[in-house]
Amino acid sequence: MTKNNRRKRLPDWLKNKDLLQQGMHTTKNLLQGLDLNTVCQEARCPNIGECYAKKTATFMILGNNCTRNCKFCAVESAPPTEPDPEEPERILAAVKRLKLKHVVITSVTRDDLPDGGAEQFVKTIKKLRSYDDKLTIEILTPDFQHQRKPLEKIIAARPDIFNHNIETVPELYSEVRPEANYQGSLQVLATVANSPADILTKSGLMLGLGETEEQLYQVFRDLREVNCDILTLGQYLQPTRANIAVREYINPKKFQEYKEQALTYGFKAVAAGPHVRSSYLAEELSQNITV
Repeated sequence: MTKNNRRKRLPDWLKNKDLLQQGMHTTKNLLQGLDLNTVCQEARCPNIGECYAKKTATFMILGNNCTRNCKFCAVESAPPTEPDPEEPERILAAVKRLKLKHVVITSVTRDDLPDGGAEQFVKTIKKLRSYDDKLTIEILTPDFQHQRKPLEKIIAARPDIFNHNIETVPELYSEVRPEANYQGSLQVLATVANSPADILTKSGLMLGLGETEEQLYQVFRDLREVNCDILTLGQYLQPTRANIAVREYINPKKFQEYKEQALTYGFKAVAAGPHVRSSYLAEELSQNITV
């Protein structure tokens, strides 16, 4: 292990998360009983205790093995399993038992599948719609290798919110997301945002990886140029010593500055803070949309 991979000591504002909260085990046991994966657990999210205690989670479809190996991510990179045809039904069972009104679905990246796994998203959306057409459905997708047909499938299924994370500034892609493409990710968002379907688009960034303020503001402008509606900004935390190290812990006051600046560019909603993640308090954020 090199010195650069050593974890920085957490500042006080990042030490107030209790990973073990009363009631969280009920949700955890329910999900395990249904053999469902969540990004909360697989990505080692610091908000897992809070979200599970509130009986909510971000479902992760298509297994828990990713075909890519992003330097910031804790999800295992390994040969994936075949898509499970019963998975949408089990997600519906969890939604019923948790009494969710806003459902967030993500996936590992599945470059091994011809459509990148888009069909499994579609099947899950349709299953949930068949149960309750008033559910708010938010999906957080990979880039589908920038193919248009998988996106067209998803647009036709009409999720309420389509999220695809930019993750960081383009200058850091070769280090942080070497298997991704910044312009390609912008095009993914543009394809959905500019489709005839009434779908809100959303994206998020991790801060503290070495980005500059001007680089960050350029990403804000780029996202608005492709009509991205919602933005999330959170602190990157090194999940394991094998992952890229934190360069800087961003002060909460700076997050507030970034939020205020982002809103001037025309985003309909912005969540920014050290503990913010793509789907953290997603329902509350979706309800605060300004037109």
